[in-house]
Amino acid sequence: MSATSLLNVRRTFGATAAVLLLCGAVVLSEARGAEPLIPEIWTAKDAVSFGIKNSPDSRIALQRIAAARATQDSAAGVLNHPRIDLYATYAQTDNPMYSFGNILNQGAFDNDIDFNDPGRTDNLNLKAELTYRLYNGGRDQAGVDAATSSYLASEAGLREVEHQLGFEIVSAYQNIVSAHDRLEARRAELDAIDSSLQVARARFDAGDLLKTEVLNFEVQHAKTSENLIIAQHRKELAEKIFLNLLGLDSGTAVVDPGSGVGQTVPGKPAERPEIEKLGAMLAAARSSLEQAEGVKRPTLDGFASYQYDYGWETDGSGDSWMAGLRLNYNLWDGRQGHAGIAGREAELKELEEQMQKLQLSVNLDVQQARINYAQAIERREVTSKMVEVARESAQLSRERFKEGVILSSDLLDTEVRLTDALMRQSTARANHRIAVANLRRALGYQQFHASTEALLENQQ
Repeated sequence: MSATSLLNVRRTFGATAAVLLLCGAVVLSEARGAEPLIPEIWTAKDAVSFGIKNSPDSRIALQRIAAARATQDSAAGVLNHPRIDLYATYAQTDNPMYSFGNILNQGAFDNDIDFNDPGRTDNLNLKAELTYRLYNGGRDQAGVDAATSSYLASEAGLREVEHQLGFEIVSAYQNIVSAHDRLEARRAELDAIDSSLQVARARFDAGDLLKTEVLNFEVQHAKTSENLIIAQHRKELAEKIFLNLLGLDSGTAVVDPGSGVGQTVPGKPAERPEIEKLGAMLAAARSSLEQAEGVKRPTLDGFASYQYDYGWETDGSGDSWMAGLRLNYNLWDGRQGHAGIAGREAELKELEEQMQKLQLSVNLDVQQARINYAQAIERREVTSKMVEVARESAQLSRERFKEGVILSSDLLDTEVRLTDALMRQSTARANHRIAVANLRRALGYQQFHASTEALLENQQ
């Protein structure tokens, strides 16, 4: 439901909408407050669900919702609710006017009192006062509308965090899978070079190969060993980044490499939470402007009070009541109200420009995501063919080297090309899955489901 629609509901039903929003936020907070379980083997879907529940970013966004909810509750408390105040004072005086007033309030007057010098009196005053704002130029309603829109903006901000977090978790997950594949490619390369080195040494011992050919294999063996160490460290770093996104400071990240392959690409875009958030902020700004313009209108209050007075000096007591209406209209405030309106108008215009900029940015984001997705498909297909050719070429070169047909440099070049093809294929597969996740984010969808609520519901 849009911010405008909810504001109309708010105007129609008064405090009812605020209560419903409060209940919804409480249920959402309680649902996410449960302690999540850490699986032994992560799937991409489990990781996204876990991260949304456990990430500090999500918890920060929930606290923003709680703050907005408190502001909304405060604003709603002003509207359609009276104010009740209790007062208690005790004082002594010999001021003729106040002392005579105490005597009258305490019902202790007699004809012997000297009006010019009634003497010292004391008074205990207990008072209860009720006030009710009958009209204030629409400022209270505008304040409630602004608070409601701010609440909606904070909810959209949470969805924005969740969608971005979901994409980053999927991206980090696929980086682990890619890092594992690249590590295996380095290990396979090292095993192949080690086997070829054994063949080269045997041929050297038989006098069929020069020493330099053996040294070429030994140098490449050392270089590949170094590359294997680097690949291992990169995999460990990818795992740490993944755990950090999930809000975990330690642990292991054993992932299912086949998970996340079935991510679908939505057919048409949904509304981006960033646009929902800014739209709600615009609605709040319009309500704030309306609230500021209310200072140009009068206010009307109804009031009623009851008070009880007692004096020990006179040993008298009395009670009284008062009720009436109070009309206030500010004729001149030093242009403070005008300055406040001008400030709110400037804030509203700034947000309108930000909305235009955001819409352009979202449109570009979707276009870039589509282009990256199309490129990722092409690269995945090309690298698959590249690996097939490189594997066949490497197998033939190994056989030819055993037969003494080619030099060590030719075989090493073939092994390097195979490793390069495997690593390119791994990167292309990961980039394709990341491109799908990025396109879902750009189109306004959560990973694996249309919304975060649907994702969490299906994980239960």
